[in-house]
Amino acid sequence: MRLLRVGPAGAERPAVLDADDVAHDLTPLTADIDGAFLAGGGVDRVRQALADGLLPVVDLAGQRVGAPVARPGKVVCVGLNYADHAAETGTPPPAEPVVFLKAVNTVVGPDDTVLVPRGSVKTDYEVELAVVIGRTARYLDSPADADGVIAGYAIADDVTERAFQHERGGTWDKGKSCETFNPLGPWLVTPDDVGDPQDLAMRLRVNGEPRQDGHTKNMIFGVRHVVWYLSQFMVLEPGDVVNTGTPAGVAFGANDFPYLRAGDVVEAEIEGLGRQRHVLGQA
Repeated sequence: MRLLRVGPAGAERPAVLDADDVAHDLTPLTADIDGAFLAGGGVDRVRQALADGLLPVVDLAGQRVGAPVARPGKVVCVGLNYADHAAETGTPPPAEPVVFLKAVNTVVGPDDTVLVPRGSVKTDYEVELAVVIGRTARYLDSPADADGVIAGYAIADDVTERAFQHERGGTWDKGKSCETFNPLGPWLVTPDDVGDPQDLAMRLRVNGEPRQDGHTKNMIFGVRHVVWYLSQFMVLEPGDVVNTGTPAGVAFGANDFPYLRAGDVVEAEIEGLGRQRHVLGQA
C-alpha cells in the first residue's frame, strides 16, 4: 500500500492510494499517520477497509502532499553507506555504519520549498532510501529481525550544507539540521509492495540535469543490518525515520557539480516509491 498525508502544513489528512491510483480518505480510521497508528495495527486495518470498500474516495487534485508520516520522534541517518559515494569524497569505506541525527523539524513534504541557509555556499543534495519504523526496536538479535519492525519505505533528500558539516568544527549535525533539510515522501510504501529493499534504482536531477544514478544494491550496510545495528545503540520507536545513505553524484564529490542555489529545482525518485520535486528558496 501507499500511504500519504495531504493538505496544508500542520493540517494534513491521511489517505491511501489503491492499485488503480485512486485515493481514499483514512480519517474514518485514524486522525493521522503517526507512530501510534503504525504501532497499533493501523496498516492492517487500512488494508482490510480498502478491501471491503469502506473508505471514501478523495480528490487529491491541487492539494499539497505532506511528509507521509507525522512528525517523527527522531531522524537517524547513516553516512558514507555507498562505496561509490565514499570513493568520490576520498573517504575509506567505514568498518561500521557512520551514524548521525537530523533535527526532526527538517522533515517537510516532498514538494515543499527547501531553503538555502543564510551564509550557505555549499548546500548539497542526497537522494536516500528512508525506512519508517513501525514497532519498537531495542537490541534486535540479528539483522533478520529488522523486517518485523519496519513499517515501510519512502524517498528522502538528505539535504546538507557541506561547509557547516566539514569546515565549522564539531559534529555533522549542524550541516544536516537546517530547516527544510529532509523532504520526505510522497508515499510511505509498505514492505509487501516494495519487495527487496536492496533492489531499487534511485536517481536525482538538478534543473533537469542527471546528478545521481544509483542502486540500493550498492549499500555497504544493507537496510536490515542498519536497523539491527542502530537498535544496539538507541531505541527505535514507531514513526522514527532512518535515512540509509546516498550514492555517488553529490556536489561534494569529485565531479565538479555546482552546489544548490535559490531557484534550482531538485527531482528525486526511487523505484516504486514515487518522485519528489522541490524548488530551492532562500532562508
